[in-house]
Amino acid sequence: MAEAFPICRETFDQADEALGEPLSRLCFEGPEDELTLTANTQPAVLAVSVATYRVLVSRGVEPSMMAGHSLGEYSAHVAAGTLSFADALRTVRRRGRYMQEAVPVGTGAMAAVLGLDVERVAQACEETAEGDVVSPANLNAPGQVVIAGSRDAVARAGDRAKALGARRVMPLPVSAPFHCALMTPAQTRLEPELRALVVSDPAVPVVANVDGHPKTTAADAIDALVTQVSAPVQWEAVVRRLISSGVDTFVEVGPGKVLAGLVKKIDRSVSVASVGDPDGVVAAETLVADTASTES
Repeated sequence: MAEAFPICRETFDQADEALGEPLSRLCFEGPEDELTLTANTQPAVLAVSVATYRVLVSRGVEPSMMAGHSLGEYSAHVAAGTLSFADALRTVRRRGRYMQEAVPVGTGAMAAVLGLDVERVAQACEETAEGDVVSPANLNAPGQVVIAGSRDAVARAGDRAKALGARRVMPLPVSAPFHCALMTPAQTRLEPELRALVVSDPAVPVVANVDGHPKTTAADAIDALVTQVSAPVQWEAVVRRLISSGVDTFVEVGPGKVLAGLVKKIDRSVSVASVGDPDGVVAAETLVADTASTES
């Protein structure tokens, strides 16, 4: 993308300048073990997402609403003009560090529970907590709920979920148990920094993870970003709110195709595209143009 589009390369240069170090080199060359440290992963994913978004906008693809999964909500707010790119990069770097420092490495865990509804996943967590923290952390799609908490409690909840009918429980290779009560210390550290940022009202509504509601003011946007550190990601509710608001075409920007897959799992009738390379840019342009011509 950086080789194909000058605006993408310029975005990486801006990221390097904002952080005072070569994030772009880490993205392009690695090493992977350093890139996957959450304090590096978070600004890296943000930079890739914003760079990709800017390419799309430069070619006439404009959103009517936006949303982002966890960290992606920051990317959405940069795209919406709520946060400056430089402020967001520096903030998510500290967010990653605070999240990592909130729980000693190896003591927390996350696992994906497949084939079980959220009510029974929550039941499994409640029945096996034994005074520890374990709870639904990502409500991604029907039959796909991620749980997070103390390592042993997550293991117990996973076993109980299987007994309640889960098709599969997959431990996730994460560095910390995100979006659960164990992240409260990180939220406490991050909140004053978020509230000190210079912010603007979003140019288009950004549907928040914490409640599935569109945020149209800077104050509401920041409140949602503060709360989401320790609150579950209500991704299914986010997507359903977008669809109920008239959205029928989703374009995922940034690394991977996970969100496009989840959107299709939630509602197969909508159109989706994932943009992570130059071919993806063309595919998104075509999809949006086709949708516009059909609706007109």
